[in-house]
Amino acid sequence: MRAVVFTSEGELALEERAVPEPGYKEILIKTAAVGICGTDTHVFDGEFEGTVFPLVPGHEATGTIVALGEDVNSGVFDFQVGDHVAVNPSTTCGECEFCLNGHQNLCRFWNGLGVVASDGASQEYFTAPASNVYKLKPETDLYEAALIEPLACAIRGWDVLPRRLGDHVLVYGAGTMGLLMAQLATRAGASTVTIVDLNEARLKTAEECGIELRYTSADEADREKWDVVIDCTGNIRAIEDALTRVKPAGFFQDFGVAPADRTAQFSPFRVYRDEISIVGTMAVLNSFGRAVELFEAGAINATAMISHSFTLDDYSQALEMFRKGEGRKLQIRPNDTESRVFL
Repeated sequence: MRAVVFTSEGELALEERAVPEPGYKEILIKTAAVGICGTDTHVFDGEFEGTVFPLVPGHEATGTIVALGEDVNSGVFDFQVGDHVAVNPSTTCGECEFCLNGHQNLCRFWNGLGVVASDGASQEYFTAPASNVYKLKPETDLYEAALIEPLACAIRGWDVLPRRLGDHVLVYGAGTMGLLMAQLATRAGASTVTIVDLNEARLKTAEECGIELRYTSADEADREKWDVVIDCTGNIRAIEDALTRVKPAGFFQDFGVAPADRTAQFSPFRVYRDEISIVGTMAVLNSFGRAVELFEAGAINATAMISHSFTLDDYSQALEMFRKGEGRKLQIRPNDTESRVFL
C-alpha cells in the first residue's frame, strides 16, 4: 500500500509499505478520508511537542473496517467487517496522575495517531485500538464524517467554558475549528455569535454555516466586549488582540495551536481587575461519542465546510494550499485516484 511519511522535520515522501496487521484488540481500517489541520503543519515543521519522525500524518479519519484483531469483540464491542467508522486518534497511558484523575487528555504520555509517535491515516490502510473506533450509521456520509474528530475537540472546548444562557461570543478565525466552535455556540446558550477573519472567502463559508455576524476585524462589530472570546487561529497577534475584547468576569479560551516556543503579551492588571478567566483546551476528553451523535443529528453544516479532496500523490499540494489559507476544509482521500473540488 502507499503512505505519506513525514521522514524528518520539513521533509515528506510517498512510500510503499506492507498493509499493517491488526494486533490484539486492534482494527484494520481502509481509509476513506483524512482532514488536514493546523496540527499537521506544526508536526511537519517540528513544532509539535514530542513528535517522533518518521511518522505517517493524519488524525481526522474515517474508513471501513476490513479486519479485526484478536479479541476485539470479546467485551462490549460488536464490530463487523464492512462497518463504517470514525476514529478518535488520542491514546493515553491510563496510569499517570492525570489519567487516574479523569484528565486523560493531559496524560504525560499522550499520543495522537499521526501526531506524536504512532502512524496516522494518510495511507491506504491503518490500524487503531478498538476502544478508539466508533461505528457510524450506514447512511452517514463517510467523507464528511472526517469532521467528527475536530468536532469532538470543539465539544471539549465548550466543556471548559461556562455555557451561560445569553452570553455574547466572539470567535477569532473562520477555519475549521472556528466554524465548529461558532456553530456550537448557540447550542451552548449564546445569544449572539460573532466571527472575525481576514480571509473574506472564509467569512463567506461562515455565512453558509449560519453565522450572521462576520467581520475582518472585531473593531467593525457593534460591541466592544464579549462574555466569551475564543481564539482558533494560534496567531500571536490575534491572541493579543482577542484578550483585550473580553468583558469583566468574562472568559478567554486559547483554542488554536501556536508554536510551542512563542509567547504573547497581555495585561496582568486587566486579568486581575476584571476577573478574566483564561482557559486552555487540549484535544478530546470524553467527547468523541457525543461528537458522533451531534454530527449524525446534523449539528453542523459539514457539506459547506469541505472544499477539496486530494490523493496521496497530491499531499504536498494540499499542505501548501492549507498554509496559504485557500479553500475550506481540505481532505486527503488515500484510496481515490483523482483530486476533486467541491466548491
